[in-house]
Amino acid sequence: MKKTWLQISLLLSASTALLLAGCTSREASLNPDPGSTGTSNTSSKLKVVTTFYPMYEFSKQVAGDLADVTALIPPGVEPHDWEPTAKDIAAVKEADVFVYNGIVEGWAPKVLESAVNSKRIVVEASQAVTLMEGTPEDEDEADGGHGSEAGHDHGESALDPHVWLAPALAQKEVAAIQQAFEQADPAHKDTYQRNADAYIKKLQQLDDNFQTKLKAVKRKDFITQHSAFAYMAQAYGLTQVPIAGLSPEEEPSPEKMVGIVGFAQAHNVQTIFFETLADPKIAATIAKEVGAKTAVLNPLEGLTEEEKAQGLDYITIMTKNLEGLEKALNE
Repeated sequence: MKKTWLQISLLLSASTALLLAGCTSREASLNPDPGSTGTSNTSSKLKVVTTFYPMYEFSKQVAGDLADVTALIPPGVEPHDWEPTAKDIAAVKEADVFVYNGIVEGWAPKVLESAVNSKRIVVEASQAVTLMEGTPEDEDEADGGHGSEAGHDHGESALDPHVWLAPALAQKEVAAIQQAFEQADPAHKDTYQRNADAYIKKLQQLDDNFQTKLKAVKRKDFITQHSAFAYMAQAYGLTQVPIAGLSPEEEPSPEKMVGIVGFAQAHNVQTIFFETLADPKIAATIAKEVGAKTAVLNPLEGLTEEEKAQGLDYITIMTKNLEGLEKALNE
């Protein structure tokens, strides 16, 4: 159940008390580096607090060894409905840099407003991108113009936050993070620039691979469990047909389910995509109904423990997404 703002305010008061009492353990307040152990709060490095996996990964790539980068949202946790604890809010308050995507973290603006730190640099990475507006569910029919701008209401905003799933737009988020690090730590500006340039080069290569391999596919539409891939679809001339809206927890209406089944049958869809951090039962139900198989299309909202153990990251998982899409769109 989501917390009310009153509850978050009470958490903030508790976090302030913890700070005054000398609560300085970063490991106690954050979920450290999703791929390793945490670092001590006694470090003189830049203290960077991020929200969920893509923001962590992009920040870590830019920071290199110059910052202690931590993620608030634990591995394996779906971020759309996550809310901060008192210790999380305390960590945001004492951060040198706070990095969030925007919209996904509906709690962030009010926490930042109350957890005052005049020296903290805040990066809302998606502000570097012109966001798409979603489409209300009752207007998003499977046999209509459900293209790359399909989506549903996401909390108080109908804007689609999933910009990190288009590698060209991920580059803009990386550049925004780089600028914030340079502002917070100008003495290491050249290093942040080199790190960002190196990672952006990898993202450019990833984008080139998507462009090349998806250009000649037989079909251009794909059915996915949740409306996370609008920016990706737009970038590569594809059409996303989402079962649910911008939040993976949304339940599609019976009419929507019937429409999706009809679309899949009419277009001979052989693969229904689901994702790792949400219940796949609806995607599986549709696949069974139309005689299709299921496959993962990962929205990279968080790594699972298995993905962590395998050493996977943004680049490798996006490459798997590309392989899955190419295969499905050539069936």
